[in-house]
Amino acid sequence: MDRGNNSEYSQRERMMASLKSWNDKLNADKQPKIVQLEKAFAGIPAGQMLYVGTPQIVADYIDKIPYGETRTIIRLRQELATANNCDAMCPVSTAIFIRIVAEAAIESMNEDNSAGTMAPFWRLVEPDSKIAKRLSIDGSWIAMQRQSELPGQ
Repeated sequence: MDRGNNSEYSQRERMMASLKSWNDKLNADKQPKIVQLEKAFAGIPAGQMLYVGTPQIVADYIDKIPYGETRTIIRLRQELATANNCDAMCPVSTAIFIRIVAEAAIESMNEDNSAGTMAPFWRLVEPDSKIAKRLSIDGSWIAMQRQSELPGQ
């Protein structure tokens, strides 16, 4: 097979993948993985067991954060790693999955103008975080959602 066709095909595949909606990415049929690190990665020492979740696993975690409460991404990673008998959860894929969950929620909200059925990602994503800055919604909206869930609001 000609290399040019190979790279052209993979470029076409990448382009098609980027056309998927955020909800398509959220609901993709992916399975979690557990790997033992052969070398250190993202501050995690070699030999550690690393959990790589899925966007849906992250969405399920976010859905379980009670109204009016928040969690940190570090806590999410620790809890999901522990629940899966691992030393750590991949910080890189976790950040990607959080963005997928948040953008899918925003996409759903834009389609039906309701925040009621979407994953409450604002309970996890800090308004001024790197992840928030990459979202298609302003960090002030996240802050407003957090504020609206405070007692007495």
